[in-house]
Amino acid sequence: MRLRPAIGLLALSVALVLAGCGSGDEKPQADTSTGAGATSGASPSTSDAPPKTEGTATAAAASSTPGPASTASSTPAPIATPRANPPRTVRAVDALGGRRFDKPTELGEYPGGYFVAEQVGTILRVTDNGTTDTILDIRDRVLSTGNEEGLLSVALDPRFEVNRWVWTYYSMTSPRRSVLVRYTAGANGVIDKSSALLVLEQAQPFANHNGGAIRFGPDGLLYLGLGDGGSGGDPQGNGQNLGTLLGKIIRLDVRNSSIGEPYRIPADNPFVDRAGAKGEVWAYGLRNPWRMSFDRATGALWVADVGQGEVEEIDVVRRGDNLGWRVMEGDRCYGASTCNRTGLVLPVTQYTHTGGRCSVTGGPAYRGVAVPEVSSTYLYADYCSGELWSLPLDGGEPVIVAKGLGNVTSMATDAAGRIYILRQGKPIATLASP
Repeated sequence: MRLRPAIGLLALSVALVLAGCGSGDEKPQADTSTGAGATSGASPSTSDAPPKTEGTATAAAASSTPGPASTASSTPAPIATPRANPPRTVRAVDALGGRRFDKPTELGEYPGGYFVAEQVGTILRVTDNGTTDTILDIRDRVLSTGNEEGLLSVALDPRFEVNRWVWTYYSMTSPRRSVLVRYTAGANGVIDKSSALLVLEQAQPFANHNGGAIRFGPDGLLYLGLGDGGSGGDPQGNGQNLGTLLGKIIRLDVRNSSIGEPYRIPADNPFVDRAGAKGEVWAYGLRNPWRMSFDRATGALWVADVGQGEVEEIDVVRRGDNLGWRVMEGDRCYGASTCNRTGLVLPVTQYTHTGGRCSVTGGPAYRGVAVPEVSSTYLYADYCSGELWSLPLDGGEPVIVAKGLGNVTSMATDAAGRIYILRQGKPIATLASP
């Protein structure tokens, strides 16, 4: 068993995703999918993400921390030095003209302002004063009937200024499945709906736990977090099954994606040569990862994984890691008094469902200087309680730095180091010094 400290956090390698709250026992729907796993190899088969809904309030899609993958700016923000003191409280201020969004799942910088993805299947371009125009409408393709289905994540390609590629992850029906689709934006920023390239699809047995964050790592490769397929308690055992992409973080080389070869499996992925395992898998044992973020200074991959009914966890994920689900929920044996913890990676930190808490929403590994109170910390929030935590990246305990931020579905940063908080049915907020 490896217990990973929140110090130093190795060099290894953010789109929105639904968390799935509470017990995770949302009523399952009949499985109409054609298979349990996505196709492995270079060519996939043919062709919303809200919150935990399984027993408490509806939580919507999650957050994205735009970095090289989702920002159109070529000027990176200054990187803060490691902190010597605990983080301090901050306040939230309405941004983007105070315009309200229904179920926002992702935000990133974009030519002409920012893009904001809505779970129903639209991407809006938004200016600082709140003026909007629709740059992509795929509501006719996106399945958003389930609380955790829909357009869950969007990320700009690291070479967006050259290739104009926009990466999306969303739910579809007939059969129920999740898809990774690449679109191309025109010179005016409008995304060409007819340019869709189906890169990968994964059959979904139930309507919840779709996961859904697309992030590009420091290596230029695409990382995607998928939930365990849903229902409650991972009834199909997907989290520990390396023969399916469900309950995994996958890593794909999409730098030269085309109709003939949508993606390549990197040769250094950890399970490429293991019989019966999917070569796309980078890490496994996740329940429903709702937001991921790369630390710009160290390359560490931070992941917020939504718990079953008791524990929400924060992980730092490395190549080949087994995060434990469903053997464990957080640092606790799941459904048993004892369990075999050999080889399992325990959370960096976690919290329980006390005080009205229900579902974690991950945020950025923040190295900016615009909000010095939380510089060099990892940010995460609870959808139901509205609390925002700040965990020092170089070691230390998490501190609650804001309250009253209910319905947080995602977070993001921009090149100036501003931090954005996405909330269902409310204006997008920025964090500010007290």
